[in-house]
Amino acid sequence: QQAKGMVVPATLFEKFGFNYIGPIDGHDLDSLIPTLENIRGLKGPQFLHVVTKKGQGYKLAEADPVAYHGPGKFDPRVGLVKPATPPKQTFTQVFGQWLCDMAEKDERLVGITPAMREGSGMVEFHQRFPERYYDVGIAEQHAVTFAAGMACEGVKPVVAIYSTFLQRAYDQLIHDVALQSLPVVFALDRAGLVGADGATHAGAYDIAFVRCIPNMSMACPADERECRQLLTTAYEQDHPVAVRYPRGAGVGVAPLPDLEGLPFGKGEVRRKGRRIAILAFGTLLYPALQAAEALDATVVNMRWAKPLDTQLLLQVAAEHDALVTVEEGCIMGGAGSAVAEALAAAGVQRPLLQLGLPDAFIEHGDPAKLLALQGLDAAGMQRSITERFGALPGEQALAAA
Repeated sequence: QQAKGMVVPATLFEKFGFNYIGPIDGHDLDSLIPTLENIRGLKGPQFLHVVTKKGQGYKLAEADPVAYHGPGKFDPRVGLVKPATPPKQTFTQVFGQWLCDMAEKDERLVGITPAMREGSGMVEFHQRFPERYYDVGIAEQHAVTFAAGMACEGVKPVVAIYSTFLQRAYDQLIHDVALQSLPVVFALDRAGLVGADGATHAGAYDIAFVRCIPNMSMACPADERECRQLLTTAYEQDHPVAVRYPRGAGVGVAPLPDLEGLPFGKGEVRRKGRRIAILAFGTLLYPALQAAEALDATVVNMRWAKPLDTQLLLQVAAEHDALVTVEEGCIMGGAGSAVAEALAAAGVQRPLLQLGLPDAFIEHGDPAKLLALQGLDAAGMQRSITERFGALPGEQALAAA
């Protein structure tokens, strides 16, 4: 009886005090619905075991559940069709290529995923380095603690994890990784808005929740080339570093073939203008550059939300009348907040406009359209900046003269 109990689920759940019912066929609605109705009348905790098949009822999805997991628009009569022109390289693909290249160079590297091999671009890595690939299943907390344990033993773990799913492992991030300042790289895919996956999958909070943790750093690459370079920089550090990048493709700046990094914690001035300086964190650098053309504003590619390039920030603040921060993440506690804190700490007062995602959950939709609705396209940035800084004190004085 005890041996049977080890394999039959009923005994296991009944030990926890659940009344176990099942397993039943989840596709047989004629039995599923009455069962659910009957359970509502029972007292105490109930455990209903339902068995379903992914893609049930659509033969193509049954045959290839991975491809049809989140396919976007397609014709059900035809199924998924590869586009005639190959799409631009995505940030996910850039990461996947970097992971293989770095693994080839450094045998200490291991890749860890919480059941997102395809979504995180790790298929090739898995095929080429099966002994160094770990899929821990949908267990983000374990993925992070597992990485910490490996890092303690001199291994170099890279945890590929969606920004929204790192939230599940926040305690482990702080207690198991950051507290010991272990060299774990977090490749945060799906940072910012994700369009079709909606509010549950949006990576809106990572800058805010990572930058408040001691020993952690956060890089925000502006394009595909910087993504590869900043992953290398992150890997070279002896403390935990997160690199955030969005779903889909960037502007199309081809990554360099080598594994050269970028200076740690340093940004760069991308456009010299006057009066107003836009400090961009991540891929919104490019719409910011467009907006800056119309405004004749300076644009700084900050690259790092933590450590902030304070030296560059204070230099730019000294040379301009007003500052604008731009990020595809929550404004509250985000990179703009980091800038405000740094200015306050240095005793520097400058008008500061913070652009980013509002204190609200953003609905499903086309990512470009959603960004435009939040005023984070070039036209929206230009509009916000003009509304706020239409006439700065210096200009008003000139007009009066």
